[in-house]
Amino acid sequence: MQPETDEDENFKQHPLVFFDLETTGLGQHCEIIQLAAVSAGHSLNLYVVPRCRIERRAARVTGFKVRGQRLYLDRRLVFTNSLREVVVSFIAFLQMLGRPLVVGHNIRHFDCPLLARALDELDLRAQFEGSVSGCVDTLPLARELLRDRGLQSFGQENLVRELLGINYKAHDALEDVRALKTLFGFLQPTAEVVRRHIQTGKVKKRHDGEADTST
Repeated sequence: MQPETDEDENFKQHPLVFFDLETTGLGQHCEIIQLAAVSAGHSLNLYVVPRCRIERRAARVTGFKVRGQRLYLDRRLVFTNSLREVVVSFIAFLQMLGRPLVVGHNIRHFDCPLLARALDELDLRAQFEGSVSGCVDTLPLARELLRDRGLQSFGQENLVRELLGINYKAHDALEDVRALKTLFGFLQPTAEVVRRHIQTGKVKKRHDGEADTST
């Protein structure tokens, strides 16, 4: 085990926010249903009634259904907010933590482009980008760190099961971010490795054919 450097120690001082979305599907025009984030002892978990239909496969995987403009999760009614309220609350959460790094699994090609579209629609992109130091996608990070482990899948659920021996309620954004936080702690990436995977806070929209569904 390599000794810690000053750079590693400085990185430990940097706030990390683990982030995930649940959506109406995997297509380019899907919409946000759930946004969750955790950092240290803080958490955020908010729901939105989407404006488009939830795809059948997504409904089966996540347990979300909309009836009469109300959102149900596993047949239980959940409290919802408008998309603006959810995004504004997320930005406030980030600002409270002092320009953290946003960490998520496969966020570069999925979550961030969807968030970017919502930010542009709500004219909140500048506020978001001023509230974060950057984004770290743990999918390519895990592929780098675990390339010699012979894993068949780098999807988060599989990594948590194979490396930690834990089964959890995947495809629930809050459970996903809690599991990712635990997985990140297990991987213990150095500051140098994390830095290689940091993208600026400028979230980009997804282009056709760009999605990677290895979640």
